[in-house]
Amino acid sequence: MRKAAVTTVSTVAGIALLLSFKPHRDPAPAQAAPPPSAAAPRASSSPAPSGSASPGGGRSGTYTGGVSDTAYGPVQVSVTLSHGRITAVKALRTPSDRPRSREIASYAVPRLTQEALSAQSARIDAVSGATYTSEGYTRSLQSALDEAGV
Repeated sequence: MRKAAVTTVSTVAGIALLLSFKPHRDPAPAQAAPPPSAAAPRASSSPAPSGSASPGGGRSGTYTGGVSDTAYGPVQVSVTLSHGRITAVKALRTPSDRPRSREIASYAVPRLTQEALSAQSARIDAVSGATYTSEGYTRSLQSALDEAGV
């Protein structure tokens, strides 16, 4: 009887995880994130823009996202836009106070950057094993994109 209960719980948990996955690429425009809960890490808003509107209508320049404080340390990125398209994302701050945090950031940040360049937005998938870093990265990236007005 106990084995059946474990199997049922595992199946339900697996289905819940599958249903929580978001599509790899979502053509829908980015929507405002819900207000952070008390349990979620928060991003501070200290973006520093250095861009301008270009004649083609899109923004160009480099925009710095706010610092997103995570359970393992701060994450901050800057984004470079050319005519409204993301051409580069640079991690300015990543969790680094522990060797494991540095290891996680070393493999997660390049993947997150590639996802952002491919998606042309902050609507990207988290890197497995780097949930907090992924969430901080996307929050900081979204604040930079908000500052740029894209």
